[in-house]
This record gives sequence, C-alpha cells and structure tokens, in this order.
Amino acid sequence: MKKQQKPFAFRGKLFFALVFLAYIVLLITNREQAAAALYRSGVVFTKVLPILMLVIVLTSLLNYVLQPKKIAAHLGQQSGIKGWLWALASGVVSHGPMYAWYPLFEELLEHGMKKGLIVTFFASRTIKLPLLPMMIDYFGWQFSLILSLYILLTALAQGWIYTHIEAITASRL
Repeated sequence: MKKQQKPFAFRGKLFFALVFLAYIVLLITNREQAAAALYRSGVVFTKVLPILMLVIVLTSLLNYVLQPKKIAAHLGQQSGIKGWLWALASGVVSHGPMYAWYPLFEELLEHGMKKGLIVTFFASRTIKLPLLPMMIDYFGWQFSLILSLYILLTALAQGWIYTHIEAITASRL
C-alpha cells in the first residue's frame, strides 16, 4: 500500500499573524514609520525573492534526482560508519542557510534517517571550504588542520551523544 502524502501545511501562521498585527499597530500609531517599514520590507523581499526562487528550483531538482528513500538507505538506523561519514562530508560541502535543509531532513526522518546524523551534519557545517584558504593564510596550515579535525571529531561526538541520549530516553518510556 502506498503511503499517503502529507497535505501542504502553511507553517509559521503565528509568526505571520504577529508580524501582520505589528504592522497594523504601527500603521495606526505612526503612518510614516509604517510606510518606511513596508518600503524596507519590500526592498528586502525583492532582493531575497530571486534567491528563494533558486532554492525552490534546486530543492525540486534535488527531490527529483535524489529521492529521500534512496538517501535514507545510506543514512538509516543501520547505516553504520558510512552514514556518519556521509553526514560529515555533506555537512562540510553544504552551503546556504540551515533552515533550507529542514524540509529535506524532515522527509529523510520519515524514511528512517538517524537524528544523530542530522546533528553531525549541522555541526560539521562549521567548516566552510571556501574560507579554508583564508583561515590558512591568517592562522597557518597546522592550526587550520587541527581546528578542522577538532570540529569534525566533535561533530561526530555530538551526533553519537544525541543518538545515545535518544536511545536511553526511548528505553525509559
């Protein structure tokens, strides 16, 4: 039997309502400031819109090419060291805002991905490949190498600790 797809859910309703309410209050109390705020919001929105469109297109392409079920097979409960290495490597090479990854990880969790791997992924994002040459220039290759290894090891440790805390918590329920 096919698993039913979840219906689209508009998230952030409360946040949207609070921002809308804040604009209404500002409009009533200070029209000039409200107009300036709306103008600035429009400018930011027009700057962010192309990026959002690109993220939507790339996410759609990734979902088409890399089906979460196939990815989850490498990142599932029985993935072993391969899963941890994939989480580390993909965290290091990933770019963009963290929240852009949330929908993908939500879907991967539904297909059996370990939460500890998500922790490792986000912790390993601290290493930024494009910035490594600058770090080496400022601090030297030894410092940069040791710091990068430390970050990778602690990313693994954080994911491992989370996995074990989750297992202990689940066994007590």
